[in-house]
Amino acid sequence: MRIRPSAIPLLLACCFFAAAQPARKSWAPSRTANGQPDLQGYWTNATLTPLERPAQFAGKAVLTEAEAAAYAKQLLEGSNRDRRGESAEADVGGAYNQFWYDRGNGIVGSHRTSLIIDPADGLIPPLTPEAQKRVSESRAYTAAHPADGPESRSLAERCILWGTAGPPMMPGPYNNAYQIVQTPGYVMILVEMIHDARIIPLDGSSHLPASVRQWMGDPRGHFEGNTLVVDSTGFSGKAPFHGSDQNLHLIEKFTPVSADTLLYEFTVDDPTAFTKKWTGQIPFTRNEGPIFEYACNEGNYAMTDMLAGARKAESQK
Repeated sequence: MRIRPSAIPLLLACCFFAAAQPARKSWAPSRTANGQPDLQGYWTNATLTPLERPAQFAGKAVLTEAEAAAYAKQLLEGSNRDRRGESAEADVGGAYNQFWYDRGNGIVGSHRTSLIIDPADGLIPPLTPEAQKRVSESRAYTAAHPADGPESRSLAERCILWGTAGPPMMPGPYNNAYQIVQTPGYVMILVEMIHDARIIPLDGSSHLPASVRQWMGDPRGHFEGNTLVVDSTGFSGKAPFHGSDQNLHLIEKFTPVSADTLLYEFTVDDPTAFTKKWTGQIPFTRNEGPIFEYACNEGNYAMTDMLAGARKAESQK
């Protein structure tokens, strides 16, 4: 984990990004040795902008400078982990103190109220009736069996997968860094949180057979002009994205729009889970490297302790 003190003053000045400002016509991305647009380097997608538009901003896609500053202050005060909890349990539940968090520094420009750009209301479309039933049953089971075994705990607690890895790659409270490396036939995206490296073939090969399912899906990439387009299918459905299932078809686009900004856009197409497609957009900004190891290992002692604590609690009932 890396601490970025330089981001702290900017947090109060600007909390929401807009779609990256149009690049000057004279600017063009550099090229790799084999002629691809060069996306390589270290990037971060840290931002205070929520995925969905808050109810208080319904019908308002962009905030004024004053509104953005006031909302940033509200968010930062509400999420300040240096405030003591009302009980010992609340303190422990707060985990790290504020020093460890990196919630984003915003980007100068107009201030969008959601990462979602389509639909226009900035909200995730409703789930299908079948998906609603599936999600409801899953939540009910989890509530009734919170710690039967490791499988009852979240993928993040088990050190298997974190939301920042995606795909789509979403910002979290800290460790929002990525490293992109290109070769003639592949693009690799190393994720700071936990231990994931996405390997994206560029060779025009077909997706894996439908019988092969993976946590992060099966990606295939190609360039359209300066934009890297990544088409992913073959998801296992065991790491659902806001209700998605194994039929998720995800399109991601990575477009360099300035020397220090990479515009990331994703479209979720899952007709058995959502009533319509939806799209989000996040600018990645150039970041200092390197990415250090996040030593999260499946089966570590924290899992043993959590399950032992659950057994102890059960014995006291």
